[in-house]
Amino acid sequence: MNARLPSLLFVSLMLTAFGSMQASAAVTGSTNSVTVNAADEKDLAAQRADYIRKNYTKFEYRIPARDGKLLFTSIYVPNDASATKRYPILLVRTPYTVAPYGTDKYKTRLGPTEQYEKEGFIFAFQDVRGKNMSEGEFVNMRPHIDKKMGKNDIDESSDTYDSIDWMIKNLPGNNGKVGQWGISYPGFYTSAGAIDSHPALKAVSPQAPIADWFRGDDMHRNGAFNVQLAFSFFSGFGKPRPAPTDVNNEPPFNWGTPDAYQFFLELGPLSNANTKYLKNGIPFWNELTQHPNYDSYWQAKNLLPHLKNIKAAVMTVGGWYDTEDLYGPLQTYKAIEKNNPGISNTLVIGPWVHGGWTSTTGEKIGDTNFGFKTAYTYQPIEFAFFKHHLKGGDKPALPEAWVFETGANRWRGFDSWPPANTQTKSLYFNEGGKLSFEMPKAGEGAYDEYVSDPAKPVPYTTEITNRWSNQYVAADQRFASSRPDVLTYQTEVLDRDVTFAGPLEASLFVSTTGSDADFVVKLIDVNPNKMDVVPGEPNRGAQQTLVRGEPFRARFRDSFEHPKAFVPNEPTKVKFAINDVMHTFQRGHRIMIQVQSSWFPFIDRNPQKFVDNIFEAKESDFIKANHRLYRGGSKLSSLQVQVLPAMDEKP
Repeated sequence: MNARLPSLLFVSLMLTAFGSMQASAAVTGSTNSVTVNAADEKDLAAQRADYIRKNYTKFEYRIPARDGKLLFTSIYVPNDASATKRYPILLVRTPYTVAPYGTDKYKTRLGPTEQYEKEGFIFAFQDVRGKNMSEGEFVNMRPHIDKKMGKNDIDESSDTYDSIDWMIKNLPGNNGKVGQWGISYPGFYTSAGAIDSHPALKAVSPQAPIADWFRGDDMHRNGAFNVQLAFSFFSGFGKPRPAPTDVNNEPPFNWGTPDAYQFFLELGPLSNANTKYLKNGIPFWNELTQHPNYDSYWQAKNLLPHLKNIKAAVMTVGGWYDTEDLYGPLQTYKAIEKNNPGISNTLVIGPWVHGGWTSTTGEKIGDTNFGFKTAYTYQPIEFAFFKHHLKGGDKPALPEAWVFETGANRWRGFDSWPPANTQTKSLYFNEGGKLSFEMPKAGEGAYDEYVSDPAKPVPYTTEITNRWSNQYVAADQRFASSRPDVLTYQTEVLDRDVTFAGPLEASLFVSTTGSDADFVVKLIDVNPNKMDVVPGEPNRGAQQTLVRGEPFRARFRDSFEHPKAFVPNEPTKVKFAINDVMHTFQRGHRIMIQVQSSWFPFIDRNPQKFVDNIFEAKESDFIKANHRLYRGGSKLSSLQVQVLPAMDEKP
């Protein structure tokens, strides 16, 4: 749809268009200094808040939805908005609160950056149905209704449509155009709002949007339960709201320890979460524990099949290092591309944690440094996207897919995602911990094995924290490769750069002495043994840096809807998708894969004895099991990758 631009030329065009200082400035939008210390940052934030207070007037409305429920909406209008000076509306719908409440109390930031406020928009923030000051019942990931038969058939798409319709007709000084954006859960509401687009909705940017809470976002990864995130989130967010309220006096959860690994290990079986802590007071926790499989309950909450009849231009944004929602943006872009031919549909993926394109500089994550403030390169491009579609600004020269190439640390532009010119190859596991693109010659019975003990699960991070870690995604994995319950395979030293671009797929032949198992596959970039030491940084020689990791609950190997036990000691094929990468393993590095069966407490412990519902497993169901990974004959375990030809390679 968009003409392809060579990556380096594209970045040059962007920096020229928006100014190199602007592209490197702080989130506040200031272009006076690239480096801002804490005191200056505080001063800039105060100046920004003061500007908003002086130049915008705040209104609060209760906008009627088609079923009569009133949706609380805070709106900030430029003071000079009039019949002759009109502005587009920029909408955020959120389940988290549009606070502060009261027309005399102002937000300290209205747009993703200060540029938006200086440029001038009407900013609208809405409490979604059933949250904070909006009427109605809140439903997590409310199912979409494709065919609405009457005024009581409501969903997030209809609430968005009704809200936009009301604002266009009732807000003085609007120019008849609306944009919508949001990160994470508000990203889901942005995706939903684009379905059956209101004619006035011209541009939407779902950022880290939730798409499917069972397959890949937040609460599950390939059916494996993300216990730390789900418990941390719903222990507060999941408490019911009996009536509209503008305050939240709920105290934070008392962990009793700074170590989440210890907390969840001592918790024992997941059924103890209610017994010890939640006391049946979190309705959604009770619902998810009653639906351990991908049944109609979870299928109805999958938004992807419904992303149709979208007329607005779309720019979906995500981060390669997003520990919560990388599946969402990748699959949202893919579904919109498939279901809405002809619209402007762009994918942007940078080297960011969840929301890191607005909350961080994007220069460093974990043990990886990208060399420059990548978020500041992106922010002017997002601004140009909304300015073009809502205010008639110059059209940004965005390719179809603009993604950051980790490892090489540069932006690349493609006319499709995944790139069309990749080659499908397989990395095979070999004897002696070797990894190769060459098919191994080992015999039928060749295997490696390890003992997986639920009492001593492999940690996903070395951090001592009861908070959800977002740095482990680019952390050194040597702590794991030294464990006897982690299989490690690596290539010889690479004699040229190798770039993976697109989805990965694990194909494992395994057996277990138990009747259930999880398998975690981690793709790792291994540094040369000797490296130059950067002042102030640790010696990175031989570091094993995580590039991508994905767990799979192997009971779902045939179907996410219908789990199946393993026959003990019977070799079985387990095949599963792993989220996309765009990474270059440089010459002199090695490619490593680690395979393990726990990743705790990111993923809850598999009992390894098959039970119908792991949420109801008993202590006695948790058993040690010996797992084998086969790598010979007709049972060749491998990781399928998409290899992008090097820039200096002849086509």
